[in-house]
Amino acid sequence: MTAEALRPLERLLHEQDEAQLTPEEYKAVFRRHAAGVAVVALRDGERPVGFTATSVISVSAAPPILAFSLAATSSSWPAISRAETLAISLLTSNQGDISARFATSGIDRFADGGWRALDTGEPVIEDAGAWVRGRILQRLPVGDSYLVTIRALEHGTSESAGPLVYLDRNYHPVGDYEI
Repeated sequence: MTAEALRPLERLLHEQDEAQLTPEEYKAVFRRHAAGVAVVALRDGERPVGFTATSVISVSAAPPILAFSLAATSSSWPAISRAETLAISLLTSNQGDISARFATSGIDRFADGGWRALDTGEPVIEDAGAWVRGRILQRLPVGDSYLVTIRALEHGTSESAGPLVYLDRNYHPVGDYEI
């Protein structure tokens, strides 16, 4: 998208003449919205980089496009801004500890294992319900975040536990689940 095409969106975001939610009000709303939990991971040179995301969405099946958002202030943003490809692992109900580790700042999120590198180098979480390796198509600045779109290139699935869901600052398994 060109800078010219973004101007109307920027104007809408920054030149509001109507009341809008405060950040606290907005967060309170989305604490009531259950979201699947994923780990987004990539190689930045020789170093693996990864973070927990609850904003992964399916955008299109043909072509296969998915997206996630990431705060511009995230410690992972510089690596995402340079990356060509990445992997997204969709976590299962018994992987809350992995999600918490990849959501923790200031630690080596990969030190405790539980992941493997694909032949192409991107890290995926072992025993994830599914993973997708993709090529980054766009990094669209929106508010104080970036919307990152990815074309799915490869995938893997597992018949392990059901999905992990995040709701009101806590992890929750999804009842009895069969594939």
